[in-house]
Amino acid sequence: MVFDGRPRFMNRRILIIDDHDDLATAHEEVFTAMGHSVALLQSRADALEVPNFEQFDLVITDLDVQSVRSPNLNGSNAPPEMEGEHIKAFKVSAANFTRSEFDESELKDIVATLLDYKARHIDKKEFMHELHEHIEFELPSAISLMHIVLEYLLKRVEKLGVVKSEQPNLFVALDEAFVNAVKHGNKFDVKKLVRVIAEVSSQEARFTIEDEGEGFDVNAIPDPLDPANLFKTSGRGVLFIYNIMDEVKYNERGNRLTMIKRSDQENTA
Repeated sequence: MVFDGRPRFMNRRILIIDDHDDLATAHEEVFTAMGHSVALLQSRADALEVPNFEQFDLVITDLDVQSVRSPNLNGSNAPPEMEGEHIKAFKVSAANFTRSEFDESELKDIVATLLDYKARHIDKKEFMHELHEHIEFELPSAISLMHIVLEYLLKRVEKLGVVKSEQPNLFVALDEAFVNAVKHGNKFDVKKLVRVIAEVSSQEARFTIEDEGEGFDVNAIPDPLDPANLFKTSGRGVLFIYNIMDEVKYNERGNRLTMIKRSDQENTA
């Protein structure tokens, strides 16, 4: 991205919580140059002292966590399979970004700048083999934002060896899930969020995509393999997801999808 030094959009308030300064200093300079206000915190304990996260348009966290089933910043617990593990927790939340006039390209520039830096300078392949990372995004319902997240997650699991770069199947499944959440779930309403959670390790990648829509009954989708539905497009995306992923599960409401892709080594073991 070429930046000419002049603020392009309105001033945004950005909070970065980073206990190893992997992102904080570098992005304080970049985002300030883009015309935004940046606040920095160095620990989870400092973050818990913040009285009102709603004052920030964007909250970025990059923390080392020892998982002992303790509540995270959102009040939820780490999954049972992660108990006792050393986990890297990375989150981008734009839950309050839509409180004023929403500009998709503005948020896209911020998120793209952040994820490009992280992919190139932090997610080093040689340091990631034993890493278990919890990655989370809370973003308005915009396809361009989902594409940036998709590209980042694919690079992330490729570096861990869960999938090979020449295998496009995972891209198809994630793209279908993201588009469904934005288009069918939230109906392109940018006031509604799409939440993407990825638990990634060298053994597997677990993705959860949740929208704020009414949900649907996955069992009510017309069978795309039935000759009577040959020319109907509905249901084909869900079929792709089931064929590509090793495990697929919808919640009862139908607005949250969990997908698991195991590494090639795990599948052949």
